[in-house]
Amino acid sequence: MGVTCPGPCRSVSQVPVAEGKSVQQTVELLARRLEALGADKQGTFGVDCETYHTAATLGTQGQTGKLMYVMHNSEYPLSCFALFENGPCLVADANFDTLMVKLKGFFQNAKANKIESRGTRYQYCDFLVKLGTVTMGPSARGISVEVEYCPCVIANDCWNLLMEFMQSFMGSHTPGVPSVFGAKHDSTYSPGDTMVQYMELFNKIRKQQQVPVAGIR
Repeated sequence: MGVTCPGPCRSVSQVPVAEGKSVQQTVELLARRLEALGADKQGTFGVDCETYHTAATLGTQGQTGKLMYVMHNSEYPLSCFALFENGPCLVADANFDTLMVKLKGFFQNAKANKIESRGTRYQYCDFLVKLGTVTMGPSARGISVEVEYCPCVIANDCWNLLMEFMQSFMGSHTPGVPSVFGAKHDSTYSPGDTMVQYMELFNKIRKQQQVPVAGIR
């Protein structure tokens, strides 16, 4: 089975595009802020998500079929994550994708909805930051920021530290407490909690309308 051990606490959030800038220019602006703090580049990362829906033959007439999200994270190359919206997170071996092909009679791949975030990792003291460009097909749709506090696996013990650090380069766009933190209380954080945050972020970006948003300055 895939990775199931506790992991460092992470916050995953979206940053709006800066006024008058492109997605890539905004990512570069955030990168310069991190480098000014003293952060060093530590390679690259990638998170992807494919959407599956229940086959029409299984659905009850007049009801919308359930969606399942199959996700991968370069931090866990031997694992695959399967999530239902508002449901459980299954952690499996990387060959879970092969199983989904065999289950095509039950779950159908909505290929046009594939979404991913790729970018650069930065290390600053005990913090690991991942700045990603979120894309669907050839189009850049947004910016993801993942911040990890490496020494801590108890979510509620480190949120204030995470928030203080994020404010140093995200300013007014520092996110609130992730919903998974509220559900964890004093229990340990897991890799699945990170994937839930990415699922929520990707769904938010999918649903966003093309309306002006106040960006960072």
